[in-house]
Amino acid sequence: MKKNIHHQPIGESVTDFEPLNFPDIKQLDGRYSSLVKLSESHINDLFNVLCNEDNDANWTYLFSEPIHDYDVFADYIKGLMSNVNSYYFAIIDHNCQKALGYLSLMNIDSINGKIEVGNVHYSNQLKKTKVATEVQYLLAKYVFEQLGYRRYEWKCDSLNEPSRKAALRLGFMYEGMFRQAVIYKGRNRDTTWYSMIDKEWPVLNERFEQWLSPNNFDEDGQQRIRLQDINRARD
Repeated sequence: MKKNIHHQPIGESVTDFEPLNFPDIKQLDGRYSSLVKLSESHINDLFNVLCNEDNDANWTYLFSEPIHDYDVFADYIKGLMSNVNSYYFAIIDHNCQKALGYLSLMNIDSINGKIEVGNVHYSNQLKKTKVATEVQYLLAKYVFEQLGYRRYEWKCDSLNEPSRKAALRLGFMYEGMFRQAVIYKGRNRDTTWYSMIDKEWPVLNERFEQWLSPNNFDEDGQQRIRLQDINRARD
């Protein structure tokens, strides 16, 4: 471990790091899906899959209550698009060529090279599909390989078990819980933190590519090997 002149342990040197660019890409394409910069053209598709009562439970851990009115939802999406410290993508399934959800890069700190994936809103049609995983892979790849960020964060309400499980499955490392971190919807939120860092990405990238390979799916589209099993086998 490196020490300073006072014989105290200090972190590794970061001398050649310069402020990074903000996200600024129109589209990221994968084998099964694309991430497309969120626009008004996606509102109709998203309203159809996110704003019916069958999807109300998917709003529980978001900062907004469920929306059922088209005009209110349109204004909501326009508000997301105008957020200056977030960059939103619509999730396009190649099979149906429709937007089935959205997510964002947010809390962007270009000085220190850290960025968060957040406000992830998957429709019921999108959950537990190849597309749901691939878009997370595409976004992480963009963050590390094109933007050059050092740290990629995932945070969630500590009671949001599906989000906690998803973070670990995708390769994020658990870091801890911030108690009473947020008040939203008139209730307390303890926030659980996860991250992956640039040094970990090459291995995680290989794991994603192995899982996403067409060879990993049978004729019915069912996975042969789970991503979490690939992670365990290589740890």
